[in-house]
Amino acid sequence: MQSVSAAATQYFVDRDSIVRRIWGNGDTILFIFAGAAAEFALNKAVDWLYFTGRLPADPMGRLFSTVGYARTIVFSKRRDALNAIDSMAHIHAGVESRRGARIPDWAYRDVLFMLIDYSIRSYEILERKLTPEEREEVFTVFHRVGTRMGVRGLPATYPEWEVMRHGHLNENLERGPYTIDLFRQYRKHLGTPRYLLLREAQMLVVPERVSRLLHFRGFSLIAPLLGLYKIGRRVGLDRPLKALLLPPAYQQEIRALDHAP
Repeated sequence: MQSVSAAATQYFVDRDSIVRRIWGNGDTILFIFAGAAAEFALNKAVDWLYFTGRLPADPMGRLFSTVGYARTIVFSKRRDALNAIDSMAHIHAGVESRRGARIPDWAYRDVLFMLIDYSIRSYEILERKLTPEEREEVFTVFHRVGTRMGVRGLPATYPEWEVMRHGHLNENLERGPYTIDLFRQYRKHLGTPRYLLLREAQMLVVPERVSRLLHFRGFSLIAPLLGLYKIGRRVGLDRPLKALLLPPAYQQEIRALDHAP
């Protein structure tokens, strides 16, 4: 009985984990958003996201949904986190059944790899460099997610992931019609000023391969402003800025990002 009780109260991610610090900060999550939004548009399997129609119809809502699942996993007790992972697997299985084909394993790996990479990149842009042990910890958490989902061919260690991530970036990305359409949808749903800000944030966080395929500049106009933003964040000026820069329809979700569940 004691072991069952302990399993019920154990968290999927340790309370003092760097992963909780990354995913408990709204600014970091928004940068993860930005990077994933850019890379999703280039992925050769993006047609799967178009199959349901949800991504082009509401790209912001789709991204918030994905982040919601990730935060549930990061901050929940182990049993609840596993249920959330199983729910994601069930949803994807349903999409596969409707389309009559299987989502490739490399596409699942790409999503996990993005979560690992942009978690690290976003935190290091906004906070500090992670130690090798902390990077390994980020990798381990999302490796456990992928293992639970039954994703095949996952790397066993962080160094192996680095090699595979480099290969995936070179092999699984291309600029095509879906890329152009998805960025058009971003602009439509965000409005031009917010869309331009999104692109500047993407220029800061994405890998060089993604930047080149999207024809980004080699520098971001908001890079010099990050220091001022960090100072403003300490005195509570970041929330009014977010309210101005992000769509009103998502203000409640955006406020929630700053509070760990």
